[in-house]
Amino acid sequence: MSSLVEVLYPLPDFRRTPLSTVRWWESRRLAFNKAVGGAGLVTLAGVSFFAALPPFSSVIPLPMMVMAAGVYGILANGCYTLGWVTELVARRMWGRSAPDMGPLLFRQGVIFSVGLTLLPLLLSVLLWVARIVAAVVG
Repeated sequence: MSSLVEVLYPLPDFRRTPLSTVRWWESRRLAFNKAVGGAGLVTLAGVSFFAALPPFSSVIPLPMMVMAAGVYGILANGCYTLGWVTELVARRMWGRSAPDMGPLLFRQGVIFSVGLTLLPLLLSVLLWVARIVAAVVG
């Protein structure tokens, strides 16, 4: 099985105790941080690149980018923690009949977080195109 498949389609926590659920989630936090951090590096480089392109180029200060990335990383990890909290709450509410939500929540959380992290790159491309149109028209 490929590494990507193993990360995105993990086996659920079979013991289903609160401690084993937290361990299950925390054993995958590094993979989550690698995926979101990698997307963040691509975004920072791409946003800086498109901001520096003419017309109307600008430079984004490095300290501001580092601070924004740090705050975003803390918030992303806080949201990651909500994954295992949600799973524990569901098990508390529904008992043993609660579905194995961990793999689904993890997969959807990684996909959403990477997409959200790449969104500023898409916006910077659109802003660059708008700057070109503004320079040509106006």
